Amino acid sequence: MDEHTPLKREIGSKMLIVFVVGDILGAGIYVRVGGVAAEVGGAIWLSFLVAMFIAAFTALSYAELTSKYPGSGGAALFVNKAYGQPFITFMVAFAVVSSGIASAGTVARAFAGRYLQEFISVPSLPVALLFLGVIALVNLRGISESIKVNLALTVVEVLGLLLIVGIGIVALADGSGDPGRAFTIKEGVTVPLAILSGASVAFYALIGFEDVVNVAEETKDPVRMMPVAILAGLGIATVLYLAVSFTAAMVVNPQTLGASSGALLEVVEAGPIPVPPRLYSLIALLAITNTALINMIMASRLTYAMAQQGIVPAILGKTHRERQTPWMAIVCTTLLAVGLVATGDLGSLADTTVMLLLVVFAIVNVTVLVLRRDMPGHAHFSVPTVVPVIGALTCLVLLTQQDADIYLRGGALLLVGLALWMVNWFVHRRLNPI
Repeated sequence: MDEHTPLKREIGSKMLIVFVVGDILGAGIYVRVGGVAAEVGGAIWLSFLVAMFIAAFTALSYAELTSKYPGSGGAALFVNKAYGQPFITFMVAFAVVSSGIASAGTVARAFAGRYLQEFISVPSLPVALLFLGVIALVNLRGISESIKVNLALTVVEVLGLLLIVGIGIVALADGSGDPGRAFTIKEGVTVPLAILSGASVAFYALIGFEDVVNVAEETKDPVRMMPVAILAGLGIATVLYLAVSFTAAMVVNPQTLGASSGALLEVVEAGPIPVPPRLYSLIALLAITNTALINMIMASRLTYAMAQQGIVPAILGKTHRERQTPWMAIVCTTLLAVGLVATGDLGSLADTTVMLLLVVFAIVNVTVLVLRRDMPGHAHFSVPTVVPVIGALTCLVLLTQQDADIYLRGGALLLVGLALWMVNWFVHRRLNPI
């Protein structure tokens, strides 16, 4: 092992776009579309559209910052550049790491749910823990191998979503679908609140774009590639999401969708195209696996970056001499994911992910404005000032849709980060007395 071994630059432009698309797609649409239906009713696509609108402003801010500062660390790197306060940098970084780990926990729980039940009925917790172990082994193997697995799984999950779109087209053609149902709003709530509440759930399906900045040091030309990959990935995912969510409401009653943890399987079973449920369940399981893999790649790379900057113990910055992967960071983040999976269910982990990232996104949007006067010495992508302003405000609005227990869970995670910071500070003070 050698902690000074640099990360290998393996990722080209096409692979990077696939990475973003694969991260955004997956568990969000395969698992949470039913949750959106439970909040908004049949107008699932409208909540996804609002969520995309909110995410787009923050994605543009990330595109500007990552082209200015193309290094591992993402939001933590940007915040450190803007404010130069180690404590603030650490807390933002820990919030991002926690969100990635919580998201991986979400999909680990989802893997052991409705789709797997098509094959075998087993206790969900042991399956979720075994799932995290396999993801860690792929991550340890190397970034090139991880991205190649991501490429294969992305193709599978896109085909699964296109199959749903095909079901929608046939349902429209033969009259078995009900397009009007896709424009109905859940009874008993006002239209704006229903759409916004649904957007809060749907937002989980659109947060993958921020993961890409954490592999900047493993990208061949990050200044040029990063903005293109972020925006292209978000655009491709949005088109698919709108088509899939419209089809889901048209083919299946929103109440049925809202009660299912595998809503797209309900669409397959009710649709006019004879697709074996087990085949589609396999596609969904592969899509879920893809999301978990990229979540854990992000969390381990960010932990590695913090170790390199001396924010967390240096041991977490060790890389494998042969594989050139941050093996200690991978082990640490996997253990944290195991703890979260053992103490939370799918819904709470997904909502905690969203809450933590909305806080980070609001800070990142403000950071764009703070860093406007900083010139990095090279040409970079830039957005109008109004973009980060709207991005910050919309994130704050969406935060109002989270329940109190989600804030408590997120706050507890941040308190863990605070405790780690204090321990690290104490150790450094003892080793380097004034």
